Amino acid sequence: MADMQKTLKDTAKLSGIGLHTGEKVNITILPAAENHGFKFQRVDMEGQPTIKADCDLVVATDRGTTLEENGARVYTTEHLLAALVGMEVDNALIQIDGPEVPIMDGSSWLFVEAIEKAGLVEQNAERNYFELTENIKWEDLEKGVEFLAVPDDHYRLTVMVDYKSPVLGTQHATMYNLGEFKNEISPCRTFVFLKELEFLAKNNLIKGGSLENAIVLVEREQVDPAELKRLAKALGKEDLDVKVEGVGVLNTTKLKYENEPARHKLLDIVGDLALLGRPIKGHILGARPGHAGNVGFAKVLKELIKKQETQGKYFDLTKEPLYDINDIEKMLPHRYPFLLVDKVMEIGEETIIGVKNVTMNEPMFQGHFPGNPVFPGVLQIEATAQVGGIFALSKVEDPHLYSTYFMKIDNVKFKQKVLPGDTIIFELHLLSPMRRGLVHMGGKGYVNGQVVMEAEMLAQVIKDKE
Repeated sequence: MADMQKTLKDTAKLSGIGLHTGEKVNITILPAAENHGFKFQRVDMEGQPTIKADCDLVVATDRGTTLEENGARVYTTEHLLAALVGMEVDNALIQIDGPEVPIMDGSSWLFVEAIEKAGLVEQNAERNYFELTENIKWEDLEKGVEFLAVPDDHYRLTVMVDYKSPVLGTQHATMYNLGEFKNEISPCRTFVFLKELEFLAKNNLIKGGSLENAIVLVEREQVDPAELKRLAKALGKEDLDVKVEGVGVLNTTKLKYENEPARHKLLDIVGDLALLGRPIKGHILGARPGHAGNVGFAKVLKELIKKQETQGKYFDLTKEPLYDINDIEKMLPHRYPFLLVDKVMEIGEETIIGVKNVTMNEPMFQGHFPGNPVFPGVLQIEATAQVGGIFALSKVEDPHLYSTYFMKIDNVKFKQKVLPGDTIIFELHLLSPMRRGLVHMGGKGYVNGQVVMEAEMLAQVIKDKE
């Protein structure tokens, strides 16, 4: 069944304080049309400029990811974008009346709650996944950041963080699929080291920071109480009794998970890779990640997408087919000259890949544009339907006793001519579960990796009369 794009059913509204600016800001997350993606809109500025969530528009990554476009900036975008991706939203317009997304509780949880309350609605366009077909390795030797992306049927993340501290050691976190994001990842808060906190506060770099919206990590076994008093004063919390509970975290908060910092780093990767502009099918492994590394890797993946789009989709036709022409004749009632599938490469739970070799010897070329032969579009549809018929018949016992019949064809598009000598590869997938013999499939035809046609069709599988 095809994955369709989603947007919000209703608007979601939140208010909070920017971590670095300290300014109160209001956010309204609005539904958006298919293929809109994520965009921010600075409604407090003249002309209300928009900023696309795009890794090529990142202008800063110091303690947050900043985007700039059309003369407008928006700071600290990652937690909100992570919530949208984690809740499987594809399209949203984020109106904001200030320069920075509010820090809220330092996690994505409150954004997730607002999105969940607004609800989601399925749209009429399919998700355009970025699917990894090869291993992609990238590293920043200067910062010690490493990324590896490998093919996978789901969006999976594995993160390792090493703080180079004998007290805190190394942490790992994993998200096996997006279904785990809401409960396992989104509540995990941002963190800061005690040695950094006083400097940041004194230099007005975390004006909206507090001990309620961040975990403070302590990497020393002994801390001078006077230092903690100075810290409380710098944060405007002079009456707060700040202590170190054992080793690792200030007593002002308790970790939700033992590896909450690593889980938050994973959350940041989800948010920063949202700037790729496409949902991902792949396993991303990151070592010692940060916003700069996340964005750098997103740019690498974006270049790979451009390369894939230029070169087209790859299908391996050198392997042994699942069904050859003899097998197909045992399933379909069609015969020459109306049998338009030469082989089937593979069949999955919801997908099928079939092949049609177009040759000049076929009878339609005698009358279809003689002197300028073009494989007719209606026959491309028929070939697509036959591939879909093979998929349906592969799911029943004694397929030779059944036939498939057209009921409806929708959204047909022909992208370019198909000529003698071309090989068309048809890739179809279920758009809804098969029920009562009804098969609803959508598919595309490819020549040299480029889409030449696409269509949706509804057919019915009926047992032949004996």
